[in-house]
Amino acid sequence: MIFSALSYFAIVLYLLASIFQMRKFSAERKTNSPVKFLASGAIFCHFLIVFQTIFDGSAYNFGIYSMLSLMALTIGVIVLLGSFRRPISNLFLLIFPIGAVAVLLNTFFKNHSELKNEIDGDMAVHIAMSVIAYSILTIAAVQAAMLSFSDRMLRNRQLSLIKSLPALETMEQMMFELLWIGLLFLTFSIASGFLFVEDFSGPGVIHHTVLAIAAWLVFTLLALGRKYLGWRGLIASRWTVVGFVLLALGYFGSKFVMELLLN
Repeated sequence: MIFSALSYFAIVLYLLASIFQMRKFSAERKTNSPVKFLASGAIFCHFLIVFQTIFDGSAYNFGIYSMLSLMALTIGVIVLLGSFRRPISNLFLLIFPIGAVAVLLNTFFKNHSELKNEIDGDMAVHIAMSVIAYSILTIAAVQAAMLSFSDRMLRNRQLSLIKSLPALETMEQMMFELLWIGLLFLTFSIASGFLFVEDFSGPGVIHHTVLAIAAWLVFTLLALGRKYLGWRGLIASRWTVVGFVLLALGYFGSKFVMELLLN
């Protein structure tokens, strides 16, 4: 009963925050305190839901819906905290609906993964690095999508649709900052996986590892291309999205097949 109530509260607060942000975006208002207040409430409820779902009594639940909800929560926390220092509030338009959907799936759909009775400290570090890396790189991909949208509207002279967005140079700079930080955590995630994962023959592990390395190569080449070749704009945003798709297929793709299609 309490779990369902928290879920409804989180979904409603996420959607209200999205609506207020859309109104702010359309009206070009500078104040966003209602949005952040609502978002804070949604994230608090979301945290309680994730804690109760993943840490299920004496066992750990790392099913697809639980992990999707955990990553959506992490993304929401990072974007909300970052919005106090950087002009990234417009990411709320995409991030908060994703949070609402994640809570909805985690609440009303059953996870099919096998519960783990315990995890050691090494694996906990690997999981934490992976969640942070995937979350930051997801935000980078959303920023890349916003950058592409803004560039397209600017080329078509539809300035009214982008008047509330930061300048293209600012958005691009923030995208690469996220890319570098996410790449750092992804490097730690892959390295800790090789060090701490004992059985690479497990279901989906090879598939996940190969695609994670492929994504790491894409992000690394993009970061180096930016530094030494001056890659920017649509080229950078498109390859950021490509790297994100590889990551998503590597983790959630394999879990989707193993837990939902083959279960």
